[in-house]
Amino acid sequence: MHAFAQSVNHYFPNNRHLAGLVVVLIGSLFCLWLNNSLNTWSNGQIVGLSSLTLAILFGMILGNTIYPNFAERLNAGVVFAKGQILRLAIMFYGFKLTITQVASVGMPAVMTDALVLTSTFLLTYWLGTRWLKVDKKTTLLIGSGASICGAAAVIAAEPVVKAEAHKVTIAVATVVVFGTIAMLLYPFLYHLGWLQPWLSAEQYGVYTGSTVYEVAQVVVAGNAVNTEVGNTAVVTKMIRVMMLAPFLLVLSFALTKGDGQNSDKKLSFIARIRQVSVPWFAFIFIAIVILHTWVPMSKSFEQNMILLDDVLLTMAMFALGLTTHLSAIKQAGIRPLILGAIMFGWLILGGGLINIGISFI
Repeated sequence: MHAFAQSVNHYFPNNRHLAGLVVVLIGSLFCLWLNNSLNTWSNGQIVGLSSLTLAILFGMILGNTIYPNFAERLNAGVVFAKGQILRLAIMFYGFKLTITQVASVGMPAVMTDALVLTSTFLLTYWLGTRWLKVDKKTTLLIGSGASICGAAAVIAAEPVVKAEAHKVTIAVATVVVFGTIAMLLYPFLYHLGWLQPWLSAEQYGVYTGSTVYEVAQVVVAGNAVNTEVGNTAVVTKMIRVMMLAPFLLVLSFALTKGDGQNSDKKLSFIARIRQVSVPWFAFIFIAIVILHTWVPMSKSFEQNMILLDDVLLTMAMFALGLTTHLSAIKQAGIRPLILGAIMFGWLILGGGLINIGISFI
């Protein structure tokens, strides 16, 4: 009970956190405002950036110019935002999802999401570590972002992978670059008529939701055809997002290694389970999804929780940007970008084949 109390207290900021948290909060609110303003000013023509993208970009600009001069005073709060606030944001992400969304698109979408997620992550890991020789943690983060839900998946996997800030930024960069291209390319291919022989309008929605990176990008790519297709795409994407929690649990288990005394022996299943660093926030995420599904909630409450989650996620990304140094990204080289490009191609072609195959079942 004492350990639990300590864990809960760990999520309450103290005086040394306040200065950094205020800066991060102001930065995140500015990015949320700018994202909404850009969409308004352009009548929705500037799309796909999202407040998360803007937050990490502005954070990086400040982190490599002004922030180092104030880092000693602000660092405690910034680190708090990257850690505890990030976990809270992943938990509250559950208010954007319901289990009943699964029923509206049926088992084909669930099967497609599961196959795309599994094949994309495993292929990313194999190509990244075996062929391109990309750093293992960077590879895991790129795989997480490509296979589930872009930047949100990358930052959710970070506590499990225990990666440095610049590696998280590299993974997010692949999501931003290739997700933006996908958002524009998918509707273009559909309107050219290249996809119609293989996929109906509804199946195109499932294809978009199961292979495009970010939720915002899925909204754009789906609604570029029509509203019904957009709804199918978003629901399919939400099912994919719901797979985040079990994915984190499996990833945590897979990364667990035996101690020195058992290095030459295979640990028993129970022994490995005991050593797993369980991302407990994933369980709370699932619990919130269940509550959101079955417990009546007012629209205003839901909207406020979604707004709070948007602020928390943006704070985490802004803090990540502040602590990312361009020199570290340069040292990573071009290989992570090549890996991201290959997986982008896989999502288009391989993900398309999976969708076509499932449609014949």
